[in-house]
Amino acid sequence: MNSRNSKNPKMSKKNSTQLGLSPGSLVYVGPEVLHDTEIKLFTYSEKSIIEKSIAVLHECNIFLTSHDIKWLDIDGIHEQIVIETIGRTHHIHALVLEDIMNTRQKPKLDFYNDTYLFVCLKMLHFSVSKEGEITIIPEHISFILGNDYLISFQEQRTVDIFEPIIERLKESVGKTRKNGADYLLFSLIDLVVDNYLVILEKLDDQLDKLEEQILRESITKDPILELFNLKRELTQMRKYVWPLRAMLNELMMEESKLISANSMPYFKDVQDHVNQVVEAIDAHKELLTGLMDIHYSTLSKRMNTVMKTLTVFSAIFMPLTFIVGIYGMNFDVMPELRHPNGYFIVVGVMVSITAGLLIYFRKKGWL
Repeated sequence: MNSRNSKNPKMSKKNSTQLGLSPGSLVYVGPEVLHDTEIKLFTYSEKSIIEKSIAVLHECNIFLTSHDIKWLDIDGIHEQIVIETIGRTHHIHALVLEDIMNTRQKPKLDFYNDTYLFVCLKMLHFSVSKEGEITIIPEHISFILGNDYLISFQEQRTVDIFEPIIERLKESVGKTRKNGADYLLFSLIDLVVDNYLVILEKLDDQLDKLEEQILRESITKDPILELFNLKRELTQMRKYVWPLRAMLNELMMEESKLISANSMPYFKDVQDHVNQVVEAIDAHKELLTGLMDIHYSTLSKRMNTVMKTLTVFSAIFMPLTFIVGIYGMNFDVMPELRHPNGYFIVVGVMVSITAGLLIYFRKKGWL
C-alpha cells in the first residue's frame, strides 16, 4: 500500500468537528493524512506466526480465522469507510468508533461487559526544531481487546511504533507468543509507557543544559523562552499521562474475564511505571519553576550590581562636578583664578577627593 504520512501533526490540522452531530457519528478529527490506511493481521501461537497484509476490507474479519491469537493492526484512522467496516464486522459500539477517530479524545478505558475492552491513550514523540524549540507530539492510539484477539488503531506516522513488538512476535522472544491477547495488550501499553520514560530522559538533558546556562556567570541568550516552552510541554505531557493511573487502577479492580490472573502483575508493573512518570513530570515542573526564580533573581542581582556601580561613580563625580561648576562661573573677582598655581591646586584637590571616596567606598564594601 502507499507510503506513510510524514507531516507534523501540529503543523497540519484538519478542522473536522462533531458539533451538532448525533452521538456515534463517524467524523475524523485530527491532522490531515494524504495516504491510505495500512492493515495487517497477525495470527500466532507459541509454535507459529502468520503475518498478512490486508488489501480488501472484507478480509479483516478475525472471527473467521483459527482459534489462535489474532492481532489486527490498523495504521490510519482517517478513513471513515475503513473504521465503519471494521466496527460493523466486529460488532464494535458506534461511540467507541467515534472515540477511535477523534484524535483529541483523552485517554480512557471502557468495559463492554465481557465482550470486549476499549482502551485509548497517547503515544508521545519528541521533536526539537532548528531553533531549539522542544515539541512533544501526541499520537492517538486505541485498542479493542477480546477473548482471543486484539484490534489496534494508530495514526499514520513515518515509523510504526509497534515495530518492536512485531519483531518480538516474529522472533518468538519473551512471553508474548506464549500468552493470550491480554498479554499482547500489556506489551503494547508497556511500549507506550516506556517511551514516556525515554522522553523524560531527553527532557532531563534539556533541563541540565538550561540549569548550567542560568547558573553561569555570563548569559549570552535569555533562557526564559526555553523555560516556558519546556514547562508548556511538560504540562501537555502530564495531561496525557495522568489519566493512565486511574485507567490501570480501574482495569485491575474490574473482575473481567478478558484479563487473566497471570497478566495482572504485568499491568501492575505498568501502573508503577506510570506513577514514576507522573512523579518525574511533577518534579521537573518544580525544577523549572525554581530555575525561573533563580533566573529572575540572577537578573535582579545583576541589575542591582550595575545600579550600585553607577551610583558609586555618580557619587565620585558629584563633588568634582561641583568644583568644576564653581570655577566655571563668569565672575570678574575670583582670586584663585589669578593664582599662578591655581590649576594645579584644584586638580590636586579633585584627585584627593576621588582617592578618598574610593578608599571610603572600598572599606564599606561597596566596591
